Amino acid sequence: MRKRFCLLGVVCFVSILFLSACSNESNQGESGSNEGKISLTMTAWGNPAEQEVYQRAIDAYMKRNENVSIELIPAPGDTYAQQLLTQLQGSQAPDLFYVGEVQMAQLIATGRLIELTDFLESEDSYVKVDDFASGIWGPARREEQIYGVSVDSNPMLLYYNKKVLEEAGLDPNEPQKLYESGNWTWDNFQKINETVTANGKYGHVLENGAHHYFSWLWSNDGEMYGDDGSFILPENERGIETFAYLTKNVVDGNFTYAGALPEGQGGDAMFMSNQTAFVSAGRWFTPMFSENEALEFDYIPYPTNTGEQIEPSFIATAYLAVGDHSKNKEEALRFLSYYTSEQGQRDRLEDEGNAVPSVTTADDIIENATIPEHANYLIDARDIGKVEDKQDWFQD
Repeated sequence: MRKRFCLLGVVCFVSILFLSACSNESNQGESGSNEGKISLTMTAWGNPAEQEVYQRAIDAYMKRNENVSIELIPAPGDTYAQQLLTQLQGSQAPDLFYVGEVQMAQLIATGRLIELTDFLESEDSYVKVDDFASGIWGPARREEQIYGVSVDSNPMLLYYNKKVLEEAGLDPNEPQKLYESGNWTWDNFQKINETVTANGKYGHVLENGAHHYFSWLWSNDGEMYGDDGSFILPENERGIETFAYLTKNVVDGNFTYAGALPEGQGGDAMFMSNQTAFVSAGRWFTPMFSENEALEFDYIPYPTNTGEQIEPSFIATAYLAVGDHSKNKEEALRFLSYYTSEQGQRDRLEDEGNAVPSVTTADDIIENATIPEHANYLIDARDIGKVEDKQDWFQD
């Protein structure tokens, strides 16, 4: 049943790791190379623009620590996970590496990640455990032992298109008014989508992937997995109700399953062209949407079916970890703590706008954002949200 469910697509789409070959020992953090500097290597997935963002914090750290040289190894995501596992087992991985929440449990099980708790509480660390939002640790913390630190976060919420709503005869701020009055419910969300589709536009584009499904489940107080990691959805009344709601609205045409869109079209492109009313994502759509002068949009949390104004949604994140094979463990740990600290996140996130700090001391980056109007909902969603921590099912 669990495998069959995964085949239906209820699996996390979060990008997971590739590691380019790095067998030369001088690239494994061996002291004495690079003109006597301490050399570290780090890898992360991401497009060229994202790699430039990562490099900002690396450059800032090297400027502060002129005896350290850090090489960033770009990594495509399609083969990252398996190659990382292989290279860790052979002690050939870079010193530091990004880990997606999907893969964290499997990497911890290898026994090749350095446990970080004591270091994070030491004077040598730039960041402390209590600096982070409480729901951010997810599978990176096992029985109070920490193996990875969140680099930043992307709490899931909805984007709504004001122009599409207005063209359908609705108040362009209808979601906001319903939310403020405590009436941002599943029923009212469905009614808005019915009105939009009756006007010839698309309603909510329902994406595949665990980020989206878990967010909808939790908006109804539903669960997919029990405390022991067992698959309980078939017996979970609230969970069944959630998928019945989503299915009915897809069948009725109020929501559109993203996989059924014409080839080459996605929810983000349709939103940009003012063809659809709602898409769900983290902050990563914001820079692209902000550049479109023909687009008027805002954020809104997921509607709820519990009587509460807001319920938890999924927090997408990546963790930075250190391999126990590193020849410069102390320096690798220091850099990890800087990269994930308030200053390291400011180095990467200020003036970029594609993620949310995972440390609460940098919340002003979001609070001072002017686009969209209700950027503060990102903080609300992060503070109540969580990273799904029952990750062993991905390995079955």
